[in-house]
Amino acid sequence: MCPKHLIHDTSHITYESLLEGNRRFVEETLQEDPDYFTTLANGQKPPILWIGCADSRVPANQITNTNPGEIFVHRNIANMVIHTDMNMLSVLDYAVNVLQVRHVIVTGHYGCGGVIASMSNKQFGLIDNWLRHIKDVYRVHARELDAIEDETKRGDRLVELNVIENVSNLCKTSIVQNAWETGQELNVHGWVYSLATGIITDMNVSADNNSKLDEVFRFSPPAP
Repeated sequence: MCPKHLIHDTSHITYESLLEGNRRFVEETLQEDPDYFTTLANGQKPPILWIGCADSRVPANQITNTNPGEIFVHRNIANMVIHTDMNMLSVLDYAVNVLQVRHVIVTGHYGCGGVIASMSNKQFGLIDNWLRHIKDVYRVHARELDAIEDETKRGDRLVELNVIENVSNLCKTSIVQNAWETGQELNVHGWVYSLATGIITDMNVSADNNSKLDEVFRFSPPAP
């Protein structure tokens, strides 16, 4: 739990302070549980894959009150599931087929810098190619979004729509659909986290099969 003032003032954080923090963490953890690291080193079997934003204010374990080893985490700018992103797909494949996670959660957050940047006409550099995917979400929902006059509220709604779209993208992957086809227990979900309140909102787009996908996105069962 971080004291409130530390969230705004990061001047105390240095390279050396990180190493000192690690030493204190190890010392305090071993005082509480001498076998903690031995147990942790024996392997992982997390039930959850978290696909979240790289924003430093959205740590998966802390905001869900879970421990190391309980959530397998992949993070990128604006919690995107892009079908050409080999990094994300590799994480997803490992999580589903090796770790056998039971839930995959796409988690966005209100006030997301990537989403806000995608709403502008400004060029930011290489990231413009990444933000283009969010602009496409805006294009699909332009009528609804353009009708929201308040820019902050428009951004918040785009955050929600982006999560919903990326849950759909997740369901469209062969990795997820093959797991469903073989009867593996696998549920996908979409959440949005509020930095202002700390509360997670379920977008109610959970799925455990591909029945809601358009026919063109449904894969046939893999060849034996």
